[in-house]
Amino acid sequence: MHLGREPYERVSGPANHRNGYRSRRFTLKGLGTIDLRIPRDRDGSYQTELVPKRIQYDPAIEQDLQMLFLGGASTRTVELMSERLFGRRLSAGEVSQATKKLLEPVEAWRKRPLDGEKYLYLFVDGTYFSMRRGKEIEKQCVLVVVGVTEDRQRRVLALQAGDRESSKSWAVVFEELIQRGLDPGAVQLGVMDGLPGLEKAFKAAFLKAKVQRCQFHKAGNVLAKVRKKDRIAVAEDMRRFFYAGDEKSAKAALARFGGRWRSIYPDAVACLEKDADALIAFLKFPEAEWMSLRTTNVVERVNKEFKRRTGPMEIVAGEASVYRILAFIAIKMESSWRKAPFRNSGFRKLKPFSGYFTHAA
Repeated sequence: MHLGREPYERVSGPANHRNGYRSRRFTLKGLGTIDLRIPRDRDGSYQTELVPKRIQYDPAIEQDLQMLFLGGASTRTVELMSERLFGRRLSAGEVSQATKKLLEPVEAWRKRPLDGEKYLYLFVDGTYFSMRRGKEIEKQCVLVVVGVTEDRQRRVLALQAGDRESSKSWAVVFEELIQRGLDPGAVQLGVMDGLPGLEKAFKAAFLKAKVQRCQFHKAGNVLAKVRKKDRIAVAEDMRRFFYAGDEKSAKAALARFGGRWRSIYPDAVACLEKDADALIAFLKFPEAEWMSLRTTNVVERVNKEFKRRTGPMEIVAGEASVYRILAFIAIKMESSWRKAPFRNSGFRKLKPFSGYFTHAA
């Protein structure tokens, strides 16, 4: 016993005694808020183990708060829902405090060692979020890298705030990946859009790797320089280059494209020819993976899911909140990827153009 003696037992010398009760409210999952009477002693040394000091609700509720936040609900939304869900209205501050406990495991995941596996392909891109910094709202880009292992499993390797247009920002991301144990010599291909400085930073970090430029983005750039009435015909000729099936046929298709359209749309032809080799780099890799290597679709699907889950929040409360939400989404996506290794059913033959240039699945 806390007092060191049985009830009503007398002892000689100074002794601690009961000193009534203090009232306390505590919220239990499934029961709501209950009123408790916590015994007191005169020395003020007694502390119940059942209801921890300064804890106002069941730890199970804290886990639910974290899951609601990670699922895309804002702290304000969770506050409004809390009374109906838990039997007590929790303030936005309490919700925020609960989610802050996720920061340490999230950072451990973001900085986890990468030396256990070899990564053959890297898909890189950046996506923007409206983020609160102090009293200001600004657009913040998060740089994303998705890697494909030797056994064709996809992993989200990097989530890092930075400047999407800056080669220095990308160089820092690649340098940190290598410091975490990623083998630069194992990387064979980087799939990316034509962001300024990105290709340069990638080649400097991964000397043996080739660069595959996203065909979908390049097609959009080319067609933007073409009159609307000619876009279907130009797109059909461009697809013959993209879908040629081997390097020799691709170069022949590119020559025919230039011969037909150079006099009418010289800028469009130059735009395509400028990155011709990087647009068909995927041909040097297994044919069963061609469709997946042609575009940045792998990383864009990740970005799209990020947007879908953060959309209801409109404004994310700071960089740490972004990392907490994105890490949760990335881990869930990796779980689903385990059931579907990185591959496709084969290289699709050229089909008639329909509508606008089709993004590869």
